[in-house]
Amino acid sequence: MEMPENIQEQLNQFQQAQQQAQSIAMQKQNLTIQLNESKKALDELSKIEDDQDVFKTAGPLLIKTTKADSEADLKDSIEMLEIREKTINKQEKRINDKLEELQTSLQSAMTQLQQPQ
Repeated sequence: MEMPENIQEQLNQFQQAQQQAQSIAMQKQNLTIQLNESKKALDELSKIEDDQDVFKTAGPLLIKTTKADSEADLKDSIEMLEIREKTINKQEKRINDKLEELQTSLQSAMTQLQQPQ
């Protein structure tokens, strides 16, 4: 039995939404790792004396900087990552809602398709 075109289109939309959900989940995971690393670095930075040498990476180089500059950079980075995290969470909610809607619609269409005419 061949599937009607509208059901095939819904199925394609569902598969695309699943791929988007996977992509968002990977982005969220990477973002969480970056955020945790930045928070850990800021915590470690707070443990050193103000006059101790601090180095940061710039590509393959280590550059000497001040503790205050490093703290400011890390705080800015954390703030940006947290904003990105909120955006990713909103995207994740939207795509999950869309997936639920598509799944319900597909199940209903398939049920109707299986009923005797």
